[in-house]
Amino acid sequence: MEKKHPLPPFTADTARQKIQMAEDAWNSQNPEKVVLAYTVDSEWRNRNLFINGREEITAFLSKKWQNELDYKLKKEYWSHSDNRIAVRFEYEYRNLNGQWFRAYGNENWEFDENGLMAKRFASINDLEIAENERYL
Repeated sequence: MEKKHPLPPFTADTARQKIQMAEDAWNSQNPEKVVLAYTVDSEWRNRNLFINGREEITAFLSKKWQNELDYKLKKEYWSHSDNRIAVRFEYEYRNLNGQWFRAYGNENWEFDENGLMAKRFASINDLEIAENERYL
């Protein structure tokens, strides 16, 4: 059985480790790497999309990073409990037309006993910014 350490139940330190691992993976912009942190049947709500399973996650992330260029993400610990972690985040990217954005949001994560994320619920808002307003 595949395991992704640290495993639940989380402490404040292990929750922060899990968050940093997620940030690093997403900043790699490598869907095949990112998807390994999720269960085979992981459930996502990302904005208004409902995504299920690793295959759909990989397709979603591949399309995302084809359209969100120069992507840079920062995640921040919000809270945790036994097998759940809440984070706030922001990321910046430019679209194919060269317009820069900063996205703000919150995610709620639930992990299985092997440390794989079984559920990810993300609420995200985008703000157009000028290139000189970037800070990530």
